[in-house]
Amino acid sequence: MRLSLLDRSRTRDGRPEAEGLTGSVERAVEAERLGYDRFWVAEHHAVPGIASGSPPVLLAAIGARTSRIRLGSGGVMLPNHQPLVVAEQFLMLEALHPGRIDLGVGRSVGFTAPVREALRADLAATDTFEADVTELRRLLDGDAAVTAHPVATSSVPMSLLATGRGLSIAARLGLPVVVGGPVLHTDEGAEAIAAYRRDFRPSPMAADPYVTISLDVHVAVDDATARELALPEAWAMARSRQTGEFPPLEPVASIRAQAWGSQVTKRVERSLAQAVAGSPSTVRGLLDDIVERTGADELMASTSTFDRADLLASDAALREIVT
Repeated sequence: MRLSLLDRSRTRDGRPEAEGLTGSVERAVEAERLGYDRFWVAEHHAVPGIASGSPPVLLAAIGARTSRIRLGSGGVMLPNHQPLVVAEQFLMLEALHPGRIDLGVGRSVGFTAPVREALRADLAATDTFEADVTELRRLLDGDAAVTAHPVATSSVPMSLLATGRGLSIAARLGLPVVVGGPVLHTDEGAEAIAAYRRDFRPSPMAADPYVTISLDVHVAVDDATARELALPEAWAMARSRQTGEFPPLEPVASIRAQAWGSQVTKRVERSLAQAVAGSPSTVRGLLDDIVERTGADELMASTSTFDRADLLASDAALREIVT
């Protein structure tokens, strides 16, 4: 099974936000050394806990420091952009780093109402996502009403970040999918993935359905240590549900010293239960179970930890588990 990383350029409490970006670059360099297949970056706007709002800019920086690993977006949120602009950005990346660029697209808009307003998002507008994806594909292939430049000498692969309706769109358009979140842990999610495979229409982009699963994976010497590594991300997610703002990662000691309300406690425990965290043998068993239920073709680990050295160590351990 192919093995990749999705890095969200997480910021850390008390540290400059720029370290979220330089940390992503350094992690990509190490991922290439370890033999990972792909390294993807994210798009989030006006989020205190995430430094990356522009995947193309960050991918260009990573491409300049690496030479072999494939690079992609997990993903470009198409409702925030015109298809022509996205096509031009990724054709430029492909021209600079030929044969190494992937384009993952999603449909999420801003995290809060003020951010959505700043992005000029109109939630009442007609949903044009499927049409925009089709237009973007044609622009990348040089088959649209206008020609995006630079003209590609090879195709830029495209995937959809999808759950629910997104899986149906991907099946109709013949596109690979990246699936993450709670859908991976439910029977309904497994059924939705099975429906995607069943309804898939072969296309020039993909002759067969292709499923990448994205989830947090923390590998440590034992299960208890791995759960501690997963705690800062689980805490940030729980706090975001309480405050409406996704915060920087905090150290474990700081988190443990704070008062936990019952709702926060439940949310943290739920997140930890869904994370794949443990010793190498524990993680291998958990991954085997998820792959068996989803039939995944690729694993994309979206892991974050407060300590960057722990993150790199987890990446190295995961590479040894998945061969």
